[in-house]
Amino acid sequence: MYIDSHIHTGFSGDSDTAPELQIKQALALGMSGICFTDHDDHDVVSDVDFGLDIPRYLEKMRALKEEYADRLDIRIGIESGLQEKTVVYQDGTADKYAFDFIIGSIHFVDGLDPYYDEYYHHIGDRYYTAYYETMLSCIKAHDAFDSLGHLDYIVRYGKKYGLECSYKQYSDIIDTILKEIITRGKALECNTGGLARGLDEPNPCYDILKRYREMGGELLTLGSDAHTPDTLGVCFDQVGERLKDIGFRYYTIYRGRKPEMLPL
Repeated sequence: MYIDSHIHTGFSGDSDTAPELQIKQALALGMSGICFTDHDDHDVVSDVDFGLDIPRYLEKMRALKEEYADRLDIRIGIESGLQEKTVVYQDGTADKYAFDFIIGSIHFVDGLDPYYDEYYHHIGDRYYTAYYETMLSCIKAHDAFDSLGHLDYIVRYGKKYGLECSYKQYSDIIDTILKEIITRGKALECNTGGLARGLDEPNPCYDILKRYREMGGELLTLGSDAHTPDTLGVCFDQVGERLKDIGFRYYTIYRGRKPEMLPL
């Protein structure tokens, strides 16, 4: 099975899963490696603590990496919540700590999380536009990330309000985002977590993944966004076949923040 490069544990504020359980599940699934990517959203107001105690996190993960070295290739990353106001913090974090991989994701827009009703009441009918505009501004401002996480993540939560969002509706700004990450040598994540949440497609959707490939995008990371062991590697085989149909032949993993290409 493919290596999973987006996994959460109890070090993330929205998970209480011991990392050992994620490791045991990866071994049970026959994975050769995984990358832990617990949340680090700095300077946000939320009822969930998305900050990360990085020294404690690294100490634990390095110990597990050594313990399982002969059974599983464990890599250590983070999912960094991108905001324009946190560039200095995130640059400093990336410079200070030796991560294998950094996912850059947008979880907050105008200080609000699209997971909650307040976002849609505050933003009004610009809910999707504001999200993509924030993403574009953030990826232009930040360099301390390797892969852009779940590009159309907001559709996971907009659907419960009856809101639809397609690539065609927002193709101009999505194409601009894709061009930006390609030009800057960043990867695009194919995140299968939405499939475990009732979506029909990964994040981003297949139309966006296809467009990324048409534009020359080659760096593609694969992650389940698993917060519990039962969703680790969810739908990887199914999605892998679709990615090959789209034209991808490889997916990307990172070690020491350097990309490695593996066949799909």
